[in-house]
Amino acid sequence: MDHSNNLNRTFTVQVELPRRKDSSISINKYNEFLELCSSSGSNIKGKYAGKQSTISSGLFITKGKAEKIRKEIILKDIGLVIFNHDLSPSQERNLENLFQARVLDRTGLILDIFASRASSHVGKLQVELAQLTHLSTRLVRGWSHLERQKGGIGLRGPGETQLETDRRLIGQRIRTIKKKLEKTHKQRQVNRYSRKKGEKKLISLVGYTNAGKTSLFNALTKNKLFTADMPFATLDSITRKSSNKDLSGLLFSDTVGFISDLPTNLIESFKSTLDELKQSDLLLHVIDVSDPDLKFKTKEVEKLLFNLGIGDIEIIEVFNKADLIENLPLGENSSNKVWVSAKTHLGLDKLAKKINFSFRKDFIKGWITLDKEDNGIREVLYSKGMVIEEGIDDLGLVQLNIEIQKDKFSELLGKKNIRITDKQEVLDRS
Repeated sequence: MDHSNNLNRTFTVQVELPRRKDSSISINKYNEFLELCSSSGSNIKGKYAGKQSTISSGLFITKGKAEKIRKEIILKDIGLVIFNHDLSPSQERNLENLFQARVLDRTGLILDIFASRASSHVGKLQVELAQLTHLSTRLVRGWSHLERQKGGIGLRGPGETQLETDRRLIGQRIRTIKKKLEKTHKQRQVNRYSRKKGEKKLISLVGYTNAGKTSLFNALTKNKLFTADMPFATLDSITRKSSNKDLSGLLFSDTVGFISDLPTNLIESFKSTLDELKQSDLLLHVIDVSDPDLKFKTKEVEKLLFNLGIGDIEIIEVFNKADLIENLPLGENSSNKVWVSAKTHLGLDKLAKKINFSFRKDFIKGWITLDKEDNGIREVLYSKGMVIEEGIDDLGLVQLNIEIQKDKFSELLGKKNIRITDKQEVLDRS
């Protein structure tokens, strides 16, 4: 049967395997899988969900289950079978031969969604790199287009098989993409250096996919980025200035959503995007408070942040969609938790206070007295926006009321033994 025209007619497969001890379990994993399938444009015409004690090395599922699925595929004219599991290249190939339909595993499905959502040049390169890395081990179908792009003649080395030629072409393309991404990465490092030099703070929004990060980002920056109730509506990270007068001078970055069992090669391919997270001064972990699976998803995000080496950055947990619950839970005023609604702007004032407190707790505030030779320090303090008030004492010395980070105070004033006091002490001394 020719399945070339029915690839959107989809059959889904999820097998429940014995649970590992001490592992958090999603109570909604199958529904999340169906949402991913729908998000990719699949037209689900059949599904199998069952239990299995062990993984079959040849087909992943048992021969009996595979045969049962094969009959249903033929009956319903299915062209695509999607597994909510990672399959080995041989398992994928064996299943395709048996089903006479295309087989996609969980990683392939996520990569397909990412490919359809990438809009920026860098985003497209990152997705292509992840796809090529994943598919380089699965050269069992349809790679002749790579040869056609290069003209065909003169491509094949002496004694090379078609498979070897395809692998070489993919390897060349992977190296080309990595060079382009490395160039972008270096440019972003320059941009980050400029931002740090300008004393601008970066706050990144992170969280499980579809938690409402982009809606909150739009509310904080008055942007109109695309939002939708579906996984990975946002793929390309974007940074904008705050539009809130209480958060002036701060930068917010919207990032791609996390998901459980995020493919390793996807994490590696998105290095330049994830490096942006590592440069953040603060993370807002956006959590959908209306999601029955929020405990599992919160743990998954925390695990990924730790694995990415950014578990030491301060985090404020932002429980979004609070307008959908009747009573806010106890602990609403906890130092690192806040309940908000990006849709109705409920709680955004409290979020602003927590963000400001997070940055201000590393600040010291008070009065200093400068000698005439310290005019350079005065100029620096003004240029950094650290001066609140200025006065002159009876001796004609400049007195400044400043708010300054502790490390900057040591760097600028510590060497000159300038001490900071409250106003009364300064006036008494003058």
